[in-house]
Amino acid sequence: METLSALPSSSWPDSNSNTNTPPAVADSERFDSDSVSSLPPQSPQKAETAGLSTAAVDSLALQPSLLHLSFNQDHGCFAAGSDRGFRIYNCDPFREIFRRDFERGGGIGVVEMLFRCNILALVGGGPDPQYPPNKVMLWDDHQSRCIGELSFRSAVRGVRLQRDRIIVILEQKVFVYNFADLKLLHQIETIANPKGLCAVSQLSSSLVLVCPGLIKGQVRVEHYASRRTKFIMAHDSRVACFALTTNGQLLATASSKGTLVRIFNTIDGNLLQEVRRGADRAEIYSLAFSSTAQWLAVSSDKGTVHVFSLKFNSGSLQNDMYQNDSSLSVSPSGSSFSFIKGVLPKYFKSEWSVAQFRLHEGSRYVVAFGHQKNTVVILGMDGSFYRCQFDAVNGGEMTQLEYHNFLMPEEAF
Repeated sequence: METLSALPSSSWPDSNSNTNTPPAVADSERFDSDSVSSLPPQSPQKAETAGLSTAAVDSLALQPSLLHLSFNQDHGCFAAGSDRGFRIYNCDPFREIFRRDFERGGGIGVVEMLFRCNILALVGGGPDPQYPPNKVMLWDDHQSRCIGELSFRSAVRGVRLQRDRIIVILEQKVFVYNFADLKLLHQIETIANPKGLCAVSQLSSSLVLVCPGLIKGQVRVEHYASRRTKFIMAHDSRVACFALTTNGQLLATASSKGTLVRIFNTIDGNLLQEVRRGADRAEIYSLAFSSTAQWLAVSSDKGTVHVFSLKFNSGSLQNDMYQNDSSLSVSPSGSSFSFIKGVLPKYFKSEWSVAQFRLHEGSRYVVAFGHQKNTVVILGMDGSFYRCQFDAVNGGEMTQLEYHNFLMPEEAF
């Protein structure tokens, strides 16, 4: 059985502090993001060295090795963990906000942001970790030091933050803590979860948490406001990736086969829609809903980002979250073969993506929707940043609006 300890430093808030607000966080204390970005070239390979001095080109060989990439909760920023430390970037306009490079060790395997506040969750990683991989360190960037930690007997696989909760994911357990005093509130057992899969909603009024269940293909949904637990058999094979909408009403899941993505209502577990990424097996790297739950983006090892149109009535979901609503029905399939349903294989009746963006195979990419209408932001473990736009009416290939290599020297931006 796992053991844990909460070891806040002397700078951690006292028992009289507001338990609903993370320590040392104020609305006025947010990262600045008021820069202007330039339009990208269409050739990423040339863009990496074009216009740079010889010294800048030589410095590319000294780029850090990425260990982690993740967006913040509203997809307006992203965090990069490397073998030297971590960096925080703004998405639109693109710019590096700050970096922290450590002198000794430096490897950061997990960086979790809380919107744009000064508190970050860090976990050591790589060949020379800055912190033990079995600890979650709470970093206050205003003080440039750790102000608290959570220790475990096994490696931490992931961390998720909500405004008043810290969620820590281990290989077979999930722990939920109160943010202000690090009090353990809930402990969940899961099937083996080496990727640290977990998703949480971001509405302050209610917390919805999704994690793997105890059997293959199953996901567990915790509705903390109503104190209800829902188990959903999402796939026959192992669940490889999932994502929640901000309000926790919709859940998208993909299996280890990577051919289909399914969207569920988290309240009753009903399947609302099924879309097809492709016919060949693939490893799904990320899933993301748009803010309106009108679109779903998918990235995989096939080197293509897909955007799907979601057909159900998301308005009904928002108005009747905790009611069984008969209006939660799927619109007719996008296939024109519905008149002979049951005769053709499922492949021909599948709903396919409306827009695509093709990337280099061989690198891992994560995707999110941008703040501008019909845009997506794509991050690569090779240091690539893309901002693309899709045609919501005609679909097809997306248009590249912007490209950067965010691992290049600061003077290159």
